[in-house]
Amino acid sequence: MLPFPSDTEALLFDCDGTLADTMTLHYAAWRETMAAHGVDLPREFIDKHAGVPTDLIVEDINNCWGVTLDPPAISEEKEDRFRLHIELVEPIEEVVATAQSYFGKLPMAVVSGGPVDVVTATLEQISVLDLFPVLVTASDPVPPKPSPEVFLEAARRLGVDPTKCHVFEDGDPGIVAAKAAGMTYTDVRLVVAARDQ
Repeated sequence: MLPFPSDTEALLFDCDGTLADTMTLHYAAWRETMAAHGVDLPREFIDKHAGVPTDLIVEDINNCWGVTLDPPAISEEKEDRFRLHIELVEPIEEVVATAQSYFGKLPMAVVSGGPVDVVTATLEQISVLDLFPVLVTASDPVPPKPSPEVFLEAARRLGVDPTKCHVFEDGDPGIVAAKAAGMTYTDVRLVVAARDQ
């Protein structure tokens, strides 16, 4: 289990790269999709955009590579490629164990930049969907990370003061958002790196 402040009243979890070990699969889906459109997309670009909604990533690709790809169409193409391999998704054990341990003790939510159907399927794949009564995703009409609004919306739905929420995140946009929302946070990348040493 992962530690967090003793006065925490709710736990908020990112999905991809935090609860679920999906980033390699997401990158493969991005790389295949972009290659079909003549863009050689480096891994660092996707890592830098962890937690950012797919449509916004496509907009950044357009800006960086001087292309004019349609964000909704490319997003759907990329998510379709990811769905083909969703059965390969594994949990990030330390994070999932923390969520399981506090189920029924603290209110919990998932706050993700992914579309709700993909987030739901991912959580089902790692057998944790039932732990989270609240999902805030790119399908909600809320400004995405790094805006704090997604985390503030999750706190509102859980009925918990934002300053009493603790966030588990693996992306810089999410950590920026958590700080701006007045929440404490755990950078899951540090946990995984320590485990893998």
